Amino acid sequence: MAAEFALAMHPWTYRAQYQNDGSWTEEFVEKPHRSPAEETAMSPADRAALIGSRNSFPELPLVNYTTQYGMGCFEGLKAYPQADGALKIFRPDENGKRMARSMEGLVMPAYPADLFVPAAVEIVRRNQELGFAPAYDAVWEQNDFVTGRSVYIRPFSYTEAGIGLNLSARPWVIMIGTEVGSYFDPDASSRATTTDKVRATPGGTGWIKCDANYVISTLTKKAAQKEGYMEAIFLDATEQRYVEEGSACNIFFLLDSGILVTPSLEDTVLAGINRGSVIELARKKGVPAEERRISIDEVMESAVECFLTGTAAGVSYIESITHNGKTTVFRDGKIGDLTRELASTLKGIQYGTVEDTFGWMVPVE
Repeated sequence: MAAEFALAMHPWTYRAQYQNDGSWTEEFVEKPHRSPAEETAMSPADRAALIGSRNSFPELPLVNYTTQYGMGCFEGLKAYPQADGALKIFRPDENGKRMARSMEGLVMPAYPADLFVPAAVEIVRRNQELGFAPAYDAVWEQNDFVTGRSVYIRPFSYTEAGIGLNLSARPWVIMIGTEVGSYFDPDASSRATTTDKVRATPGGTGWIKCDANYVISTLTKKAAQKEGYMEAIFLDATEQRYVEEGSACNIFFLLDSGILVTPSLEDTVLAGINRGSVIELARKKGVPAEERRISIDEVMESAVECFLTGTAAGVSYIESITHNGKTTVFRDGKIGDLTRELASTLKGIQYGTVEDTFGWMVPVE
């Protein structure tokens, strides 16, 4: 993970809590801050103390079903700076729907999608008014926005106090914003390796964007990085034969037949927002795109391009995959033409240099 993807929470945050009558109370909370220029000029110790105070929520219960048992879920979405000085959020309605599905999957009251989008827009707007938002830089266009910056919005659920095993009846939903750059180091190797570790099992929570799903993913990714790989690839739990996901990303393969394939969702693969967007983009470009089970053997024999998709990853190419001691290299280790085109188009839509014919971008007004 690149150093640019680090937490320095913006001043305005959002908090909602479910009430016994079925409603949600909402509030925006302004945390301690100075202007961005003043904060940059502070001593490292003083700035760390200020940001540390923003990054904490001492008014929320520390011991609860989320912190003790991982009974929580979250989302990740971005607001992108535009050349005219505006900010636009990419497909927040889809994140809102998925957040509701995740909370329902954890048997807690679902936060309504019709509250999600206005809340996300409002915290970005309030923080932009204070100067906490990146400005568009035309230099980013030179590398298809690989080095572009954006506002990362992190909504997450958090339960009421509790110590025993239980379900949440009155959860909070918190939203925060922080500025981010590239998730992957653009100058680092993009090699991947399969793992025999299991991310999700049939009948489990793999389809939910829940906290607990990211424990094994993080441990496995860090182990792969120690061996010189950028990414770990999970296979199915039952046969260890079919590709499912990267450590925290959906995965795609362009086959030598010209067909673009991504693993079908079933109940062990997360329905990524960028995943669905890339499928739409590919089909609009006339590329056949299939959602189906794909074996690692088929990948190693027939894939000519491979890439990951995710809110943080965008569209990130994989140069090679190693499986059981054998390595398949794609396009001589260079980004493939289709991968580059899809990455360029998606980033262009997000940053406003490509027309948004899908209606994906929501202005921050």
